[in-house]
Formats: sequence, structure tokens, C-alpha cells
Amino acid sequence: MTPIHGARTRLTLLLAGALACTVLAACGDDPSSDTDEAPMSADAIAFNTELQAWRDQRRDALLAPDGWASLIGLHWIERGPHYVGSDADNGIQLGMGPEHLGMVDLRADGIRFVPEDGLALTVDGEPLTGATTLRTDEDAGGPSVLGFDEGKGQATVIRRAGRHALRVRHADAPTRIGFSGLDYWPAERDWRIEATFVPHPAGQTIEVANIIGSTDPMPNPGAVEFERDGATYRIEALDEGGDELFLVFGDRTNGHGSYGAGRFLYVPRPDAQGRLVVDFNRAYNPPCAFTMFATCPLPPLENRLDLAVTAGEKAYGRKE
Repeated sequence: MTPIHGARTRLTLLLAGALACTVLAACGDDPSSDTDEAPMSADAIAFNTELQAWRDQRRDALLAPDGWASLIGLHWIERGPHYVGSDADNGIQLGMGPEHLGMVDLRADGIRFVPEDGLALTVDGEPLTGATTLRTDEDAGGPSVLGFDEGKGQATVIRRAGRHALRVRHADAPTRIGFSGLDYWPAERDWRIEATFVPHPAGQTIEVANIIGSTDPMPNPGAVEFERDGATYRIEALDEGGDELFLVFGDRTNGHGSYGAGRFLYVPRPDAQGRLVVDFNRAYNPPCAFTMFATCPLPPLENRLDLAVTAGEKAYGRKE
């Protein structure tokens, strides 16, 4: 999974007003689109402008040539050598790319890749001239990126629950080329909620299941508590490092407007008094909403809210 961090783009009030009114109105998201209403305040303009900037960045990251919409395969690798390519005679058959890419060999000491003779491939952007050892996503330097089809295709090795898999992307993936757009609930400032961080003892973890059926302990530094309509709600936070906390939550809109398996949300770390803001307008779909080749975490039982969060990204509607 790739984290999406909120952009903080500041424009002049004139340009901000035009952007907020034009772009959000086009999406049906502008709460001030009624011409009989008073003009938006400077705070409302800033809120809408920042949210639209975040939405633009969200879409751009999803549709990047190496974004989640470009996934074309997730191939589990068993011990030993396996030929890789798009031809049916390969042990690992790719959905796109060269008929014969090479051979991947899973050994006790690592994963060796031997390229097909005469094929122009790269590893981490450099020409590949012979056999090489591929790093996985558990490596401190990140996974090796095996490039093919003149850079339009990429393959990396991931490790999940003790197993290795070849994750393959292609810029011409049908899920990317046929992307049908993102849909959101109307932008509402009252879904930007002041919350309190309740810390856990240092080193605490929480078991988080994922969509491929395995469970992993994840750092759980504390919980985020907030109030809505007079009731108190709590979401256990995950720590991926960096300056934000990661929330994986479910709510009563799942399968009824939002993606059935829950949504993701990043929030700032709390201040010295334990205060932070949870902006549900920035809740978004996990990669699994767009592709069957992702390994998304699922909301822990503790994070399934008895609340309809009618804010943020709605369920994705694929083109037929």
C-alpha cells in the first residue's frame, strides 16, 4: 500500500474562489452552488480549495504509471525456479508484457532473476545485463523495480505472511486506461472533527487482517476519540512512521454508498495536549476497491463504527 498525504496548496482568494466554485460544483460537491446563498467566507474558500487540491493529488497518485490502478497481477512464488512472461508456457504467466521475460528463482538466500537473452530490461532504472538478486519490499531500501516494455511495465517482489509474490504493474493496464473517476459525498466542514488521542503503552500492537486472509501485528500507539451527534466514537490508530497516523475504519455506509471493506484515512499526530483533527472528507478507498491484485488491510473489529460517515470517497463504479 502507498499513503496519500493531504496537499496544502494556497492560492489567492480570487483564484481560490474560482477553483472551489468551478471544480467542486462540477462534481456536485459545492455546498455554495445555490446562487441565492451568500458568498463563501475566506475560511470556506480555503477549506474547499485545500480539499480539492487533496482530491487532485489523490487521483494523480492512483493513476500514476506505477499507481494502484496500474496493477495487472499478483503471482505467488513457490520455492525453486519459474519462467516468467505473458506466454502460456510460463510457470508465472503475466497479463501483459514480453512473451518470455526471464526466470525467477526463490532460494533460501534470496530471489534470483535471470533475464531472457536479448531483452531490454532495467533494474531500478539501470540496464540489466545479467542475473541479479531482487530485493523485496521488506528491505530497508525498498524492493527492486524490474522494468520492461520500455518502462511501461514494472515488477517488484513483496512478502506477506512469510510468502513471496511478484507484483506486476503496467501503464496500459485496463483498470488504468478504463478508469471511471472518483465520486465523493458533498464537502462538509462539520465532518472535520476535533478529536483526542488516547495513548497506549509503548510498543503495543494490534492484529490487523488483510484481504488475502493473513493477519499481521501492526504498531498501535493509541486510539483517536471523537464525538458526533452526542455520541463518542473511537478508532485504533496505526503507526507507519512519518508525521501522520493511519486509520483503517468501517462504518454504516460500507456497502451502502462506500466501499464494502472499509476506508482509509490519515490524520496528523496529536499536539502536546493530545489534540488532533480528523477530517472524514479525506477518507478514501483502499487499493482493493480498484484492483484484485492488492493486499489491503481490513478494519479491526475495534474500528467498525456504529455511525454512517457520509463524507469522503464513495464506492468506485467500474466501467463495463
